[in-house]
Amino acid sequence: MAKDRTQVAIIGAGPSGLLLAHLLDRVGVETVVLERQSRAYVEARIRAGVLEQGTVDLLDEVELGARMRREGLPHQGFDLAFDGARHRIDLFDLTGGKQVMVYGQTELTKDLGDQRAAAGAPTVYEAADVSIHDADGAAPLLRYQKDGAAHELACDFIAACDGGHGVGRRSMPAGVVKSFERVYPFGWLGVLAEVPPCSHELIYARHERGFALASMRSPVRSRYYIQCAIEENLDDWPDERIWDELKIRLGPEAAAHMTTGPSIEKSIAPLRSFVAEPMRWGRLFLAGDAAHIVPPTGAKGLNLAVSDVRILSRALIAACEKGDNSLIDRYSRDCLTRVWKAVRFSWWMTQLMHKFGEGETFETRVQQAELSYLFSSRAAAKALAENYVGLPFGDA
Repeated sequence: MAKDRTQVAIIGAGPSGLLLAHLLDRVGVETVVLERQSRAYVEARIRAGVLEQGTVDLLDEVELGARMRREGLPHQGFDLAFDGARHRIDLFDLTGGKQVMVYGQTELTKDLGDQRAAAGAPTVYEAADVSIHDADGAAPLLRYQKDGAAHELACDFIAACDGGHGVGRRSMPAGVVKSFERVYPFGWLGVLAEVPPCSHELIYARHERGFALASMRSPVRSRYYIQCAIEENLDDWPDERIWDELKIRLGPEAAAHMTTGPSIEKSIAPLRSFVAEPMRWGRLFLAGDAAHIVPPTGAKGLNLAVSDVRILSRALIAACEKGDNSLIDRYSRDCLTRVWKAVRFSWWMTQLMHKFGEGETFETRVQQAELSYLFSSRAAAKALAENYVGLPFGDA
């Protein structure tokens, strides 16, 4: 068995794992990243595309934001469509100059992967059967298979950035972890197409037929979503039907500016809220989707992962460089304070904009009242804007 050693072993070469590695490497803390998929597979996954102000600032701070600044789309607001009208939420005005950046998670993952490869830092792609051992002791280690050979990686700390189905959370004893979950009775049918967006900013639509979202990845690539039943069959949704449904739900103004075309990716994603507490067990730390999942309505998933690894990187640097474990001991608490605020906001946005049940229900009337208040109250709009651009990373 081949044996190696590093200070921090990171499981998962998605954006959270690669960003954590970069934050540690740049100050001299040794890392090895293990990923069960190939690099091409990881970089082809279609994910989120809205970066909070804090995420953008951090990427600039650690010299990873050059391509994002060239190709990303800064947005100073977005529209809420309801009852035949569109109402703009002016993020820039309501938050004192903050905004968001539309830049696909796929592109960010490529940037991070390119940076790590250029630095010659070790990333093991297609690492199979990764297992965690002695995470609650003084000498944790990982075992895995690569090209049919067994490997062992000893380390001081393990960061599980391996998603909701990864080995990280599964390796924590059942009696240690408490889970909180809300499963929503619908999903999102997402479609990606090489067509110009129908609006220069995002449109969130509440419609009697269900929620819809008009988003984009570039000036010539659009991303759209519609609320659908979880059990829907993609074969029942040819492109023409999707475009027709989008035009109805997003309204006549969006329909008039909509360019249709063949989809290059189409999928149905279930919606749920999930939080695991605590986010640390011994020398094992959970970050990103390994610890929490939010519905995409509030655009918080990737940004929460960035917040986690920022907090975790500072804790690990203090422990590795100074032997100071005080930030490690606070890691779970500090992360969860911000996590639950983002979970609340994502839940609130989901409750506000989606169709629950048939006909006029109690929920329908509450949604109508909430939206009416939101459009008439600057204080209500400001609360929405502050959460959307992202609460401060130091808000703990």
